[in-house]
Amino acid sequence: MTIALLGQPNSGKSTLFNGLTGSRQHVGNWPGKTVEQKEGHFNHAGRKYTVVDLPGTYSLSAHSDEEIVTREYIAGGKADRVYILADASQLERTLFMLADYAGIRTPAVLLLNMMDVAAKQGKTIDSAVISRKLGIPVVPLSAVDTKNYAGFFQTLVDGGETPALLAETSLSNLYATVIGNPYRQVLDLLPAGGIGAYSASWLAVKLLERDASARQIVQSSLDAAAMAKLDSLVNRVENGSLLTGDCKFRWIDDLLKGSVSAAPSDKQKLGRFDRIATSKTWGKPLSIAMILLGLVLSFLPAAPFMAFGSMLPGILVPPVAGGLGTLGVPPIIISLLGDAVITAIGFVIAMAGFVFGISLVFGFLEEIGYMARISYVFDHTMSRLGLHGKAVMPFLVSFGCTIGGAAGARVIDSWGQRVLAISLAWVVPCAGTWGVVGLMSGTFFGVWAPLVVVSLFLTALLHMGITSRIFGRSLLQESDRSGLIMELPPYHKPRWKNLFRFVLNRMGDVLVRALKIVILVAVLFWLLSYTPDGDVSGSIIYAVGTFIEPVTALFGLKWQLFMAFLASAMGKEAALGVLSTLFATGSGVFSSAIGQGAVAPNLSSVLLSSISKAEALAFIFAFTFNIPCLMALAATYQETHSLKWTLRIAGYYLGMALLMAFLAYHVGLLIF
Repeated sequence: MTIALLGQPNSGKSTLFNGLTGSRQHVGNWPGKTVEQKEGHFNHAGRKYTVVDLPGTYSLSAHSDEEIVTREYIAGGKADRVYILADASQLERTLFMLADYAGIRTPAVLLLNMMDVAAKQGKTIDSAVISRKLGIPVVPLSAVDTKNYAGFFQTLVDGGETPALLAETSLSNLYATVIGNPYRQVLDLLPAGGIGAYSASWLAVKLLERDASARQIVQSSLDAAAMAKLDSLVNRVENGSLLTGDCKFRWIDDLLKGSVSAAPSDKQKLGRFDRIATSKTWGKPLSIAMILLGLVLSFLPAAPFMAFGSMLPGILVPPVAGGLGTLGVPPIIISLLGDAVITAIGFVIAMAGFVFGISLVFGFLEEIGYMARISYVFDHTMSRLGLHGKAVMPFLVSFGCTIGGAAGARVIDSWGQRVLAISLAWVVPCAGTWGVVGLMSGTFFGVWAPLVVVSLFLTALLHMGITSRIFGRSLLQESDRSGLIMELPPYHKPRWKNLFRFVLNRMGDVLVRALKIVILVAVLFWLLSYTPDGDVSGSIIYAVGTFIEPVTALFGLKWQLFMAFLASAMGKEAALGVLSTLFATGSGVFSSAIGQGAVAPNLSSVLLSSISKAEALAFIFAFTFNIPCLMALAATYQETHSLKWTLRIAGYYLGMALLMAFLAYHVGLLIF
């Protein structure tokens, strides 16, 4: 049996989905659409169920890819039953999806989620009365509490082979009363039995709302004369969406009359903290301070994983190498397994630990309700880049680590906005960048080093503007560029079990994807840098580097600088180790690239004698705006579910980094 979860954003669909399926879920994209598809399964009473988490939308109008995917899936008969979630604490607004669903002949169940929040507001909801009015099961629920799913599971059993359809008669009568003749005349031209899964009343309403997709459905069933008459009737109706929307809200009011008591007033007073958190003056500084504090605190839960990952090569490599040596395994295989594979696994575990820390801390802020305040105060700022206020979190977190920035983009509902936010977050220099930039700028430019840093920030702002324009054309529809409309959720205690389940699933996903990417690249880099005696001059990387140096020199990058630039795509911290190896020691290129190599104490003096100021400037710009790291690449793929867009972003950043190196080098030649 297949069930689908339908509801507005933040209605609790994903919480219920995770509670039902746990780790038994798959996330990808809908075929032919850049919209996230989540599917999983669970077992109950000896029967297996497939559950689909449909994209969160505010209605079933076909104005976006999310709405089109949702509507086509429901009407296509792919789900045996649709579970519609509404926020019990805000029924007047969240039941609009139910009103828009009325007339779609797929069996439905209404889930009144967040009953615990409604109870704290003093609300009493009689679900049995609502059920009688709707003709379908209505189940009170708190999706965050998996022990509270008994009512949900009972509907799976009680529905049998003939589950109930949502009654639409009272809503149809409202349309006829409020809209009058235009609605009735349109209805008379449509097939009395409707078309497919859509009733005649539902189609009439969508036509009055100027729904192009609904018109195509109707056009396929009517002759040209009837269609022309229908278009004429529809065109005479002004503000059709306002009229039908008014009817839907009246229907909701009638539905709640006698079934909900102690409803809250339209306006709720903000507490003292919220007045600060949402103010124009103090909201942004408070948000930045909270995120910076979150970044610092993220290292506490991440530390054990990072320490274990760093120690893993030292723990495993000696016994593995010794054991394989006694078995007569060739040294090259021992080096491959020890130096490449085990070292790469340790590197991934260490970085995945930071994903754990970031997800836990910022998941906590989301869980208690504070992240919504951050989104609100930054919405106007983010709109200049075509983004919602929610996109500010990936940007600010990326100052600590781009991996966390990419993972943090999950809070953005629109897939296009999510991908654009990640692509722009790559511009933000992470913490690992500044150690390299500090040494290089301080070594070559002395007291003028702050000017180099300022120029990097100014270039980053310009980079963001250009990237937003280039990618925004493909990723954002006009409807995606609207402002953020949201209600601030009430503060509440976090559900730790639910939070840890989410965090561990997130860490596991990143770990699996990153292992595939990092091990593949690590083995490739090891093959290029391996020599039996450890002397880099005998490696493939040396031969290739010196061969292409006439080309890389155009960008101001000697072959050693170019190899350090490529290695920085594995991890920013690797750049100094590779520079030290190639310029100072001449051995251990791979261990340096994976972040295990030591930095020579005389690196600054060696660099000063080996490269010019213009070349140093070129490297600083190329390094800063290169791919952040392989783990960030894996996190980007995890959040976008698109190999094409992940590779497109990576290729774009490689190209832009080299372009900036070229410009910086030639400007440097003029200055120095």
